[in-house]
Amino acid sequence: MAHINLLPWRENLRKQRKREFYLQLLGAVVVALLALVLWHIQVTDQIGYQKGRNAFLQAEIAKVDKKIREIRNLEKRRAELVARMNVIQQLQVSRPQVVHLFDELVKTIPEGAYLDQLTQKDDAVTLEGWAQSNARVSSYMRAIDESQWIKDADLKIIQSDDSKKTAAGMSRFKLVARQANPNVEEEQKGQGGS
Repeated sequence: MAHINLLPWRENLRKQRKREFYLQLLGAVVVALLALVLWHIQVTDQIGYQKGRNAFLQAEIAKVDKKIREIRNLEKRRAELVARMNVIQQLQVSRPQVVHLFDELVKTIPEGAYLDQLTQKDDAVTLEGWAQSNARVSSYMRAIDESQWIKDADLKIIQSDDSKKTAAGMSRFKLVARQANPNVEEEQKGQGGS
């Protein structure tokens, strides 16, 4: 005899498959959520690590910037000190030049001429005075040109002034010359010839 199964096995099978499907779906959602949580934790950790690296780099950059400022201040101070040293060295070199200048002024001035004003700006020396004749002025200019410490005499003014109460024939003159330093000129010639 044929057995007839009247139990609703198809419906039970369908319910069982449906339950398994929902369980699998729930399992997939749980796994997806778990993966999402793990991914979020990892990304947050990486962001925190990168922020730490950035903070370290910013701190190191600040230290380097501070050192750069210190170096610039030191370079500025060094430049100021070098400038001061150069000024002091120039003063040391030019200190004996004044003595030589006055010594040469005494040696070169001829009889019958005298100076009443001396002005110096850098290496330009302006000499003003009186002479008995124009020949005395030209003699003075030749003596200046032959000197080691004064060079390039240039006559600016020569005039006779009889209205003054001076001896007759006195002439007022104004010369501009250049103060020279034979030691420096020899060094420059040596460097130019090399």
